[in-house]
Amino acid sequence: MSAVLTPRRKRLLLILVAAALLLAAGAFVKQAFRSNLVFYVTPSELQPNDPRAKETLRIGGLVQPGSLQRSTADRLDVRFTLTSGDSSVPVVYRGTLPDLFSEGKGAIAQGKLDASGTLVATEVLAKHDENYVPPNVHPQKATP
Repeated sequence: MSAVLTPRRKRLLLILVAAALLLAAGAFVKQAFRSNLVFYVTPSELQPNDPRAKETLRIGGLVQPGSLQRSTADRLDVRFTLTSGDSSVPVVYRGTLPDLFSEGKGAIAQGKLDASGTLVATEVLAKHDENYVPPNVHPQKATP
């Protein structure tokens, strides 16, 4: 018996190859999205002896009012506390803070926890709400 491909078998083979290519492309896209998604935890989600504490992680919360301290020498060394209400994490960072960064506002700090539980940040991001207004523009109040 010879291995002759009938039109029906050719169509079936083409469909199977197309399905395999589609599945492979889907797997590559899923892996690309998974590796580029970055989540953050809040201070209350971070537990003592958490296994994530040994990795680089992002912690998001509100900058506790009164906790922002800048070094007097070059003002690049900054200390502040991120809080999520019932829990807080002290953060140290060396660098320029974003323009929107301020006490009482949301922020995300990325870095590693040291032995004392302080996050040594390599990056600080300021969060803003969907009603963003540039810092130099003051919204006009509506009059009733």
